[in-house]
Amino acid sequence: MMPSVDQVVVWIFVGLLGGSLAGLVITWDRRGFGLLRNLAVGLVGAFVGGLLFRLFGLLPGLEGISISLRDVVSAFVGSLIVLTGLWIWQRTVRKRDVM
Repeated sequence: MMPSVDQVVVWIFVGLLGGSLAGLVITWDRRGFGLLRNLAVGLVGAFVGGLLFRLFGLLPGLEGISISLRDVVSAFVGSLIVLTGLWIWQRTVRKRDVM
């Protein structure tokens, strides 16, 4: 099922929060990766997390609020998934460059 426009808007808004939280957790710095990078990570993370949580039916009871806890959690988890993917990609690129 495709997400509605209002769900996408929520993902964008909550993505900012999720990206900032993920940046804080990964860097242990209050600023995270900086405003624009936090925004980018959060938006991609909110999209990835939102799709994954819907696909697997995770935490369906948290949808009762316009901006639900499920949205925040899925944006945060999605942001961490994106950051993990970037970290793995960077490590493989560096190994290839060294050889």
